[in-house]
Amino acid sequence: MTFSNDKPIYLQMTDRLCDEILSGVYQDDDRIPSVREYAVLLEVNTNTAVKAYEQLAREEIIYNKRGLGYFVTKGAKKQILKARKKEFMKERLPELFRQMQLLDISIDDVAEAYKKLTEC
Repeated sequence: MTFSNDKPIYLQMTDRLCDEILSGVYQDDDRIPSVREYAVLLEVNTNTAVKAYEQLAREEIIYNKRGLGYFVTKGAKKQILKARKKEFMKERLPELFRQMQLLDISIDDVAEAYKKLTEC
């Protein structure tokens, strides 16, 4: 995984695990890779992976079964969608609308472009 400099690595790892849950790689109550396995896979320090897993556990996206590993919390996908939609509407959409206004792009232009993208 290539990490960007605009966000801490552990948060980029949490985003990746959430993306995997959203895409169906992991379902409710599925076991996810161990901290060590995930650290090796992403070529990061184990402490960084621990921090990512702790963050997801605090957010109740994953839970730990002592001696068995980490598992996806029931309803995690719905929770992730809700949080990401809220963040998108609050953080990204206002900037998108500002750019649309500056560039004279209408909602109809966006709808047409979206339609073309989803037809492929």
